[in-house]
Formats: sequence, C-alpha cells, structure tokens
Amino acid sequence: MSLTLYFHPLASYCWKVLLALYEAETPFDAQRVDLADPAERAALARLWPVAKFPVLRDAARDEVVPESTIIIDYLAHHYPGKAELMPKDPDRARQTRLRDRFYDLYVHEPMQKIVGDRLRPADRRDPLGVEQAHATLELAYSMLEDDHATSRWAADGAFTLADCSAAPALYYGNKVHPFGAERPRVAAYLERLLARPSFARVLAEAEPYFVHFPG
Repeated sequence: MSLTLYFHPLASYCWKVLLALYEAETPFDAQRVDLADPAERAALARLWPVAKFPVLRDAARDEVVPESTIIIDYLAHHYPGKAELMPKDPDRARQTRLRDRFYDLYVHEPMQKIVGDRLRPADRRDPLGVEQAHATLELAYSMLEDDHATSRWAADGAFTLADCSAAPALYYGNKVHPFGAERPRVAAYLERLLARPSFARVLAEAEPYFVHFPG
C-alpha cells in the first residue's frame, strides 16, 4: 500500500488525520509508534527528525509529510476520496483553514499544555502556564458558542478539515476544562462529532489506551 501513517491511537493530532482518512475512505497502513521505545522513536526520527507524530509516508511519490493539517492538505490534493475536506472555492477554503487554525491554536494547544503539565514531576510543574491555558480555553469556548448559533459544522456547512481539527480538541478539552452548562451549543456540536462513524471508530481504537490519559 502506498500510504503509511505513523501515529499513536491516543494522540490527539493523530486523531485529526485518522478522521480525515476515515471520512475520505482512503486506504492506508497504520504504523503505531511508541515514543518511549528508543528503537521506535529513532525510526520515526529518521523519517522526521522532530520525532513527533503523525507522519505520513507516501511510497508511491517518495514523500514524507509531517504535521496534521499539512497531511490532510496533501491527501486532499493527491488522494481525493469520498469526502471533500478542503473546499475548492478559495473563500470557503480560507474560512475552513481559519477555523482549523483556531481549533489547533486556541483549543488543542492549551488543552495539551494542561495535560502535559499533569505528566510532569510535581516540583517541575507550571501553575502560571496552566492558568493561562485554562483562560485561553474559556475564551475559545465562548467564541465557539457564538459561532455555532447557526452553524451545524465548523465551517462551510459541511464536514471539513476544520471538523477533523475540532473533534480531538473538543473531546480532550472538555475533559480538562469542561464546557459548562452555559455552552450548550458547543456541547451539542461535540455530540454531533461523536455521532460520526469516523470519530466513533477513532475512539474505539483509542479505548484500550485511555488508561494512560492523565486524570
């Protein structure tokens, strides 16, 4: 098979790419990577020296593609499938990319800051950084509550790259900083995401690893 995805089933940015692959019904080989295993980490670093997943290897085109948004862009261009995750219209595509970046920068990133801090030794934690991350999530949720007043999906009226970004960010975000009763639209949007067969599949594959999620 031409495409191989190097990933871990618990990793939120890997979920983003898995959602895109499952939505488009794109065939690929899944190569799970345990970064705690020196040999597996070294093998990933040979592909992408940063040694972070997800990384896509395309044997047919002799390409190595890192970073979740770039991978989904690459797939949309070179391996278009059942789902059109990037609109062809440039204005709609811009709105989709904006929302993708919003979820990554203002939900996904602060969520990972909170989770990462829980994994640190107690004497090396960052209380101020965590406080700032919670404040960023508060602001982001409030903006999203307004954004979903009339929108079923994150952008463009259809399931897109932006929803692939939103699903893992909101799922884990709600674990570390719950939406609260005052944000029913955000909660309802997450429920719509959870009802997608693609996301149900991602969660089912991750379920054996949830024991390792801190808190």
